[in-house]
Amino acid sequence: MGRIIAIDYGRKRSGVAVTDPLQICANGLPTVRSCDLINFLKEYISKEPVDAIVVGEPRDLQGNLSESMRYITPFLNQIKKELPMIPVIMVDERFTSTIAHREMLAGGFKKKDREEKGRADEMAAVLILTSYLERRKD
Repeated sequence: MGRIIAIDYGRKRSGVAVTDPLQICANGLPTVRSCDLINFLKEYISKEPVDAIVVGEPRDLQGNLSESMRYITPFLNQIKKELPMIPVIMVDERFTSTIAHREMLAGGFKKKDREEKGRADEMAAVLILTSYLERRKD
């Protein structure tokens, strides 16, 4: 069984999370510059088996795709071209960044740590992956 990777895609940097080999829990990986993300994925997949890539799908409060999709669509096309053997699954990412910030507050993160922009992206990716894993159980 391979791992599942989740991505909270952003214009400048992207949060990345991955499951354990049994696909039970999600753990954050270091934030990656979005321009380096495809190479990061290729390198990771060359070392670890990966069954799927989960990408956060930005939606507005009414459930419509948000403006951010115009940045994500080219990335999705590139994944499908560069890694055609790995399925890409879209998961609603509404509120993941807000929840990530709340979790950092609740977890007692110091202000300096909360302001580290990559930290929230990483946590958002973990939330996206956790949401996918929970939904898959149903």
